[in-house]
Amino acid sequence: MADHLRRQRHRRVLLLAGGGARHESRARGRIVNISSGAGLGISLTGIQAYASAKAAQIGLTRQLAHELGPWGITVNNIAPGFVRSNPTTERQWESYGDEGQRALVDRIALKRLGTPDDIAYGVLFFASDYAGWITGQVLSIDGGK
Repeated sequence: MADHLRRQRHRRVLLLAGGGARHESRARGRIVNISSGAGLGISLTGIQAYASAKAAQIGLTRQLAHELGPWGITVNNIAPGFVRSNPTTERQWESYGDEGQRALVDRIALKRLGTPDDIAYGVLFFASDYAGWITGQVLSIDGGK
């Protein structure tokens, strides 16, 4: 099951990147992958398949940046910290209990959890002309760890 999860996540990124690569004749383009802070360190969930899939996605981001760069296509990655954004993260948050929730927030420099908007602003930056000479990078949006 864990191996299947890792292969499926990796496959989706490859398919999306391949779609962008088919338009190599364009003067420029942007690919922004969303991974996780777990791809840069350890997973809060303790699920090895998740952490390894996200680390593989970060490696793929860097590789694609070099392969697609000659066509003016930048490829970057956002590595979010903990964001309560779906039923899975809500269950994870609830499983920590009051003490665990406080401990998690206390480890964040800004002393708050992230929001989906926090992540979207990073994507907007990478997609903008301000990031025209930035490629192969990982932006940790985690409130400061």
